Amino acid sequence: MSIKPVRCLRLLPLACLLLTACSLTQPNVPGKSPTSPQWQDHLSKVQHLTQYQTRGSFAYISNRKKLYARFFLQQFSPQRYRLLLTSPLGSTELELRAQPENVQIIDSQGKRYVGKDAEYMVQQLTGMAIPLDSLRQWMLGIPGDAQDYSLDDHYLLRNLTYHQGNQRWNVTYLGYMQDSIPPLPQSLELTQGEQRIKLKMDNWTVQ
Repeated sequence: MSIKPVRCLRLLPLACLLLTACSLTQPNVPGKSPTSPQWQDHLSKVQHLTQYQTRGSFAYISNRKKLYARFFLQQFSPQRYRLLLTSPLGSTELELRAQPENVQIIDSQGKRYVGKDAEYMVQQLTGMAIPLDSLRQWMLGIPGDAQDYSLDDHYLLRNLTYHQGNQRWNVTYLGYMQDSIPPLPQSLELTQGEQRIKLKMDNWTVQ
């Protein structure tokens, strides 16, 4: 009867060795390093895209507001761009034209508003708190001012976390257009508290 405990004790080191081997051969696979030359090369190429346009679908969902629309974004330079939101039936929901020190917005009623802060104006007119300056960079697949981000196996942005004041934005990339040069996002989702924004790009045209 005293032999069985001894056998168990002798098997313990072997069991520990097997468990250690499993933990060594099945690690949690981390994303690619942000310091990798592949990511730095991709980042540089995207940052040099000064003129581009994209269109697709836009969804804004919160406890107080829901909006589903088509969007068309044109960037003429880093500080000059045009954003158009239209209803599923094609009517204009919002048109925004921005350039340094001047922002013009036309709402669904055709009323024109002029100011200097696009994010503030959009929030006041629509109730949607959207970090427009950051979003334009996130749509390109670059982190902008976000310091906390990770890459996928293709050295492309996988997700990021960005703090703006007391708000924390989380961005998840759901797909890329691999046939575009450089590869650009096809769909992404933003969350902040009870706000959720979904973007799906149909195509990109870059210069």
